[in-house]
Amino acid sequence: MKLSAAVCGAFLFCTLCAGVPAYSQQEHHDEKDTKSEKQAKPEPPRPPDHHQTPNQPPEHVQQDRQREQMQQQQHAQQEHMQQQHQQQEHQQQQQMQQQHAQQERQREVLQQQQQQQRVQQQHIQQQHSQQQEELQRQQVQQQQRQVQQQQQQRAQQERQREQLQHGQVQQQHAQEQRAQQERFNQNQHEQARLSQERQHQLIQQQQQRVAQYQQRLDQQQRFAQQRTAALQQQRRMAQYRFQQEYYERERDQEMRLRRERHDYDHDPYFYTAPIYRYNRGGSYYETNQYGADLLRQAVNYGYQEGFRAGAADREDHWRPDYQDSFAYQDANYGYTGYYVDQADYNYYFREGFQRGYEDGYYDRYQYGTYSNGSYSVLGNVLSLILNLQSLH
Repeated sequence: MKLSAAVCGAFLFCTLCAGVPAYSQQEHHDEKDTKSEKQAKPEPPRPPDHHQTPNQPPEHVQQDRQREQMQQQQHAQQEHMQQQHQQQEHQQQQQMQQQHAQQERQREVLQQQQQQQRVQQQHIQQQHSQQQEELQRQQVQQQQRQVQQQQQQRAQQERQREQLQHGQVQQQHAQEQRAQQERFNQNQHEQARLSQERQHQLIQQQQQRVAQYQQRLDQQQRFAQQRTAALQQQRRMAQYRFQQEYYERERDQEMRLRRERHDYDHDPYFYTAPIYRYNRGGSYYETNQYGADLLRQAVNYGYQEGFRAGAADREDHWRPDYQDSFAYQDANYGYTGYYVDQADYNYYFREGFQRGYEDGYYDRYQYGTYSNGSYSVLGNVLSLILNLQSLH
């Protein structure tokens, strides 16, 4: 608005300045013409005007006065416009100075902000460096702790291995003592042979066991195929390989059993009197040395297969569940149908399997040992499971 008013004022001033000289020249020219006419032709005397004021000045004097007044007015207007123009210029200069001062203040504020940002960035960088150093220090400490833990674990494993070896030695010694005692008991009772009628009953019972066991093997074959398909769907490849190996071992066992022609007349089991009894499910059963050896074999075979099944589930990152294994449900590996009932063999096989599975899944030897490529149950654990009681 101020700039527009200044422009309009300047335009008006220029217009007035251009008009005043033209008007003055016109009046001067008219005045000259009037004077020349007066000089060329003398003006006749005018009759006296009765209405004229005696002291009124002549007309040209009035015109001169009017011109002077107009000039004065024009001059005053010009001065007024010049003052307004000067004031406007002064205001514009003040505004420019204020804008310049404001820009300087803004520049100073911006510089201060930039300086603060630099300071903050430096502070952040220092904090980041400190955090990195602290993190590296913690990582180093963690690695040191891990190394110490590994060393402690190795030392503990060494101690456990030494204790295990010591326990194995004691177990072997105890087994040798038991074997000696059993041989002594057997020698004492061998003279008490079973009667021919009792031997004949045992042979018939044994033949029925073998026939039932062969039927059971046929049923388990179909069940194994279903379990194999389920393991493939679950992507449990380690457990799948274990089941295939278990099934192959059991098939070899079945083929040997079908080819075998058992000599019942010369098998000492059928004429040796019982010397042990054991409790299963609240009932007592009697057996001789050969039946007791088969029950021990059932526990050891169960522990061996259970350890492999547990290790397979651990490799597959599968939840621990020993009852889900085909080998646990089958529980016939190592059984030929002789000397003890299939239910007895299955029971003690599963007892060993459960403990072997836990050791295999958790990678430990709490219930058994590993020696010469085979797994076996510890002597005290075996005695606790079987709890064989001498009849004499």
